[in-house]
Amino acid sequence: MPRPTAAQVAYGSCTVILSTLAMLLLSRTSSGLGIVVITLAALALGLLVALTVPMPKARPAEPSGARTAEAGQVRAQARVQARMRARAHREPVPAGVEPVRGPTAP
Repeated sequence: MPRPTAAQVAYGSCTVILSTLAMLLLSRTSSGLGIVVITLAALALGLLVALTVPMPKARPAEPSGARTAEAGQVRAQARVQARMRARAHREPVPAGVEPVRGPTAP
């Protein structure tokens, strides 16, 4: 059985407290049997409210660590292959020629 959420506990507790107070004030009972009946009715009402509060929806399953690692390896391999293709398509630099650098400060 799933555990109650914080919202269910809060709604149920507030319902029990408020309905007990309301029924005791409206009925003006002072006998022990009347108080017990009102208390049991309030508990039943609080349980009903707590059970009717919508449960959170199930989250989709997280990918496993193996799948995440495989996806990372595939992305890393794709980056390496893209770099190799980019290097292969560059024009070769003739021997003895220095690469052009940005402006230098005087």
